Amino acid sequence: MAATQINTAYVSGNSNFFARLVQRIAAWNEMRQTRIALMSLSDHELADIGLTHADIDAIVSGKLAR
Repeated sequence: MAATQINTAYVSGNSNFFARLVQRIAAWNEMRQTRIALMSLSDHELADIGLTHADIDAIVSGKLAR
C-alpha cells in the first residue's frame, strides 16, 4: 500500500512539474512572438502607438505597462 501511495505522489509531482514547464514554455513563446512583432514595426509605426525600439524589451518583460 505504501508503494502505491509513493508512486501516486511521484506521478502527481511530475505532472505538476510538467504543467509548470509547459506554462513557462508557453509564456516564453508568447514573449518571443511579441518581441518579433514589435521589432518588425518601423519607427513611425511604433511612434503611432507611443513606443520606441528602446521600449520593446521593457514591454515584453512586463516592466513597462502602457
